[in-house]
Amino acid sequence: MAEHDPARPAFLKPAKPHDSAHLHVSGQARYVDDEPEAADLLHLAFGQSTVAHGRILSMDLSEVEAAEGVVAVYTAADIPGENNVSPVQHDDLLLAEEEVVWLGQPIFLVAATSQRAARKAARLGKIDYQTLPGHFDITAARAAESRIEDTQLMAQGDASRALDAAPRRLTGVLTMGGQDHFYLEGQAAFALPGEDGQVHIVSSTQHPSEVQHLVAEMLGRSSADITVEVRRMGGAFGGKESQAALFAAAAALVADTTRRPAKFRCDRDDDMVLTGKRHDFTFGYDVGFGETGKIAAIKIDLAARCGATMDLSHSICDRAMFHADNCYFLSDVEIVSERLRTHTVSNTAFRGFGGPQGMVGIERVMDAIAADLGLDPLDVRLVNLYGPGRDCTPYGMTVTDNIAPELITELRLRADYDARRRAVAEFNKTSPVLKKGIALTPVKFGISFTTPHLNQAGALVHVYTDGSIQINHGGTEMGQGLYVKVAQVVADVFAVPLETVRITATRTDKVPNTSATAASSGSDLNGMAAFRAATTIRDRLVAFLACEYGCEESQVLFSDGMVFAGEHQLAFGDVCRAAQIGQISLSSTGYYATPDIHYDRAAHKGRPFYYFAYGAAVSEVAIDTLTGEHKVLAVDILHDVGRSLNPAIDLGQIEGGFIQGQGWLTTEELVYHPETGALLTHSPATYKIPTASDRARHFTIELWDGENSEPTINRSKAVGEPPFMLAISVFSALTQAVAAAVPGRKSLPALDAPATPETILRAIAGQRQA
Repeated sequence: MAEHDPARPAFLKPAKPHDSAHLHVSGQARYVDDEPEAADLLHLAFGQSTVAHGRILSMDLSEVEAAEGVVAVYTAADIPGENNVSPVQHDDLLLAEEEVVWLGQPIFLVAATSQRAARKAARLGKIDYQTLPGHFDITAARAAESRIEDTQLMAQGDASRALDAAPRRLTGVLTMGGQDHFYLEGQAAFALPGEDGQVHIVSSTQHPSEVQHLVAEMLGRSSADITVEVRRMGGAFGGKESQAALFAAAAALVADTTRRPAKFRCDRDDDMVLTGKRHDFTFGYDVGFGETGKIAAIKIDLAARCGATMDLSHSICDRAMFHADNCYFLSDVEIVSERLRTHTVSNTAFRGFGGPQGMVGIERVMDAIAADLGLDPLDVRLVNLYGPGRDCTPYGMTVTDNIAPELITELRLRADYDARRRAVAEFNKTSPVLKKGIALTPVKFGISFTTPHLNQAGALVHVYTDGSIQINHGGTEMGQGLYVKVAQVVADVFAVPLETVRITATRTDKVPNTSATAASSGSDLNGMAAFRAATTIRDRLVAFLACEYGCEESQVLFSDGMVFAGEHQLAFGDVCRAAQIGQISLSSTGYYATPDIHYDRAAHKGRPFYYFAYGAAVSEVAIDTLTGEHKVLAVDILHDVGRSLNPAIDLGQIEGGFIQGQGWLTTEELVYHPETGALLTHSPATYKIPTASDRARHFTIELWDGENSEPTINRSKAVGEPPFMLAISVFSALTQAVAAAVPGRKSLPALDAPATPETILRAIAGQRQA
């Protein structure tokens, strides 16, 4: 048989609808809260701390226990095993013990006969605290030297020497806020007690294996006693990577101790208070450059509000350092990363995982240099791109797949950037109130988990005697289309219609020890694992047919649901029946680990990424200088997904990622009380995600015509996170529009993110006062 290379399939994967699309639109797709409820089901709610930092002096839960519908109340003393729901540091507790470290932290757990009864009872606890000082923002934590780990340094060259020698020099600081995940399906988990100490959990989680292991340790059981199942999530965006364990563990604790099914469905307000956000950052810079705008040296200071515990902040802050270069060569550079501990809910993974914060900072540097020199910011970007002889990142990885220059040039032409920039300038000359801005910004995003051992996946494929196929793998479906992409890979191996393949819920008792579906690696890892499992079965069928019909293995071909063995032609289902009678196994596991990944975190040097995904966007905006309101008028995107596994899915991911990034940079503002640390924006009434009306009327997306230089599945590239950062073009365009409100200034406006109307007005006022 001819060699079958997953990187070069016989045909390009066609656009197919999401496997659950018909279920979504008809209301038949089942989520955790749609599971049938038993008559004895218990509903759960947390009793939460009312201070941000304090010691618990006493706790009276008698009114909670006596409340209507309450069946059981739990404190940390009732946990049989380890009181821990942390992914790394063992510092995230299921229930607080002697001290609380953020306002809203769970202290006790209520199990009641209804959700309303549980939530009402949870508010009746009487807790006395010794209040302790709290640090709620980056400035306060910095002053107190409050950190979750030591400050990190990444460097190459001699930044101090090169800065001193640079012809021109600028300094500045950009502040960017956090972001709530605002998944449509909130945090939810359902636990069912089994026999002999087993527990089955249906969880809305990106990381079922982590939930399994944490619950096992919490109950004092083996991992084999705990099964975690995920069919789909109604959105996650990183917010259900580590945070889902809290709710699953609570449900498991109640189910195990009461021997009754238990469900935790979090109310939206409680969800926003209880769960971590995107890290807010400050990006300080000291940059030296020449008359063309080429950077000679730069020092970058990244400071992140990590929250009260570690969670995944160490890796998130590392990735912010990795992406502080974006597409630009920095020959002499120092990147300092401060990881600050505050008495607020621990921030966590969010689409881009620190990359957007590093990337938006270096794009601000490009805009600042252009303003100082009176140049088009795009020309400054182009002169600083990676290129021949300029291809080593600050962390020592060589950029070998650099398509950014070609992609940017192509988008510049397709979007008619230069003519539109001139038109914007002419508009601004004659418009005293409305001002426009336009920007083209690129993206270079590294793909892989930066913790090397996480870059692995497993899959299980069954072929039945009627020719139908069932797949299970370690990836989870959160609306991103992973399931249908992997199904297409398997259908292609056997050359059968996609409808032949049945996708099954991710379960820890089918594929064990899996990594989170995160880092944009779901298709890369699980697609290749499923390919290998399916190929194993197909190779068995090839050998069987070659022997059965006396032909060479190279003469056995699969095509359009048929199998050809020499002169013989058989339906795929007939082949499967014959193989089973011939005692051939029609089931196989598959395993894949990403090659060539290595990273020395102590030195911050190595190859943390298998490859880079690229993209670029042109955004045109208008602002009202009287109100600060803005409108995104036009967006043109050219994005690199390699050889697409499914163009329809990829286009949807690009559009959704862009709009979510636009929300982070413009409308989504997290506000904490400066004295108590209370989150004030904890509902849709006060926290504003983008809506359909925020999408530009002119919105085009095209896929770059290319393939991955690395042998990924189908030579495809990841698409989950990279498009998020295309929205930086909106923020840069808004900065240009603010600058146009006060023409003649060489300094860039101090516009911070999110660029709310208030922020835009402050930036305009700042330009006028300067």
